[in-house]
Amino acid sequence: MPADITIAVEGLRKVYEDGREAVRGVSFDVRRGEVFGLLGPNGAGKTTTVEILEGHRTRTSGSVSVLGRDPADRSRDLRARVGIVLQTSGIVYPHLTVREAVAHWAGLYPAPRDVAETIALAGLTEDADRRVRKLSGGLQRRLDLALALVGDPELIFLDEPTTGFDPHARRAAWETVRSLRDLGKTVLLTTHYLDEAQALADRVAIIKDGAILVEGPPGELGDATPRYTVGWTVAGERHERVTEDPTTLLHSLTAEALDRGERLEDLSVARPSLEEVYLELTGGPDPAPAEAAEVVA
Repeated sequence: MPADITIAVEGLRKVYEDGREAVRGVSFDVRRGEVFGLLGPNGAGKTTTVEILEGHRTRTSGSVSVLGRDPADRSRDLRARVGIVLQTSGIVYPHLTVREAVAHWAGLYPAPRDVAETIALAGLTEDADRRVRKLSGGLQRRLDLALALVGDPELIFLDEPTTGFDPHARRAAWETVRSLRDLGKTVLLTTHYLDEAQALADRVAIIKDGAILVEGPPGELGDATPRYTVGWTVAGERHERVTEDPTTLLHSLTAEALDRGERLEDLSVARPSLEEVYLELTGGPDPAPAEAAEVVA
């Protein structure tokens, strides 16, 4: 595997005993030091793919390499180089303080990150001496992140890390992910929040029915769609029109405005957003995660 590739997936397939094909020939690479977003509706195959990469689930066929190793081997060396934040939070060591829990977890790794530094990176400094059982749901998710980071992993899997967070907590989590990228870590992120993927991911892949539909930087996925949204304001009223030929439309709009003595304000030409591309490819909005009904700090 090339030195700049952290994850390499080629022709990955997973067929369950009942004959259901959850992953159908998925192929993608994740480069060292980037945040890669895996997006898709419920049941698309995201979780199955990630669990195979984590070594928690076996594949039916295809090749998978994580940090140069086959995750199916579940080698101790590979596990020491990977951090995982699962989709659901679990209370670990409820009677310990945050500091004690992170310190205990650090003892499981050969070269852990400093405990206080890890707690700060997860945004838990003010709660370091609180018992784990007394943490809110959002703080428990931060503890999950701290435990995933204390081993100083090269690769971090973040599976729906901010589900249920309030806006402030989500933004704080985003800053943590950006900090990880600044430290040279590689992050594979799954999320239902398209604004989160837009803000954090260097590249994304949209998966549906077990197959990848499109892959690339979030801001460039719309380039493959020959549609533009042209917007303008006249006399305080906003107008928008979708076209495949913005040049001709702009010529017509400006000519008509000049003939009428009008002024076109706030003129804009935009490609489809990540959200628009996602909805077009997947056929509609994804059901909100079950935890979204409960907002946690």
